Amino acid sequence: MRYDNMVPGIFLDRPNRFIAHVRIGGKTETVHVKNTGRCRELLPPGAEVWCQRSGNPARKTGYDLITVRKGSRLINMDSQAPNAAAREWLASGGLGRIEALRPETFHGDSRFDFSFTKDGRPCFLEVKGVTLETEGVCAFPDAPTDRGAKHLRGLAEAVAEGYGAYVLFVIQIENVKYLCPNDATDPNFGAALRAAAAAGVQVLAVDCAVTPEEMRIRDWVPVRL
Repeated sequence: MRYDNMVPGIFLDRPNRFIAHVRIGGKTETVHVKNTGRCRELLPPGAEVWCQRSGNPARKTGYDLITVRKGSRLINMDSQAPNAAAREWLASGGLGRIEALRPETFHGDSRFDFSFTKDGRPCFLEVKGVTLETEGVCAFPDAPTDRGAKHLRGLAEAVAEGYGAYVLFVIQIENVKYLCPNDATDPNFGAALRAAAAAGVQVLAVDCAVTPEEMRIRDWVPVRL
């Protein structure tokens, strides 16, 4: 997926989950942060960032914060990007031949990001975006997520009913070593992920090629449970 109207800036601070102050073109701008996670390791004061200029004059903020440089890496921190990249990847054969690809499909008391048919079997797939990285090792989640564990239980129930089920971790960074559950932050999610894998849910991870203007799924990443 690509972004138009991108401009560089310097991150200053983040008063709350939804906005940040960024120096753009010599002026301090209040920008929308498209990720409500903590992201503390991504946004120290002085970090180099890229923001998308909005074309909507009615908006309260004129920019969205999209990409940040962390050391030698560019990280896309747009929480909507993983689903968009996953849809492109699925449609182009990332999981092989699939049919009837649909977003946001309800099953039981869960709403999964995608449904499709593969080898004649109806399937569900849930996407999780990953931005937490330390020396090439990625972990999910960066904050406790009861909703994430619920999705995993729903996928396991779908497998028991005869469906195919996948959880796809889209790592919004390139060239990482592996992904693991962040048990220190949310042991319940880690337990739910291991239980889902044991029940037959396919646990997959991919990294992404990231530039200030683009993010696309690049390659498989090992998962260590």
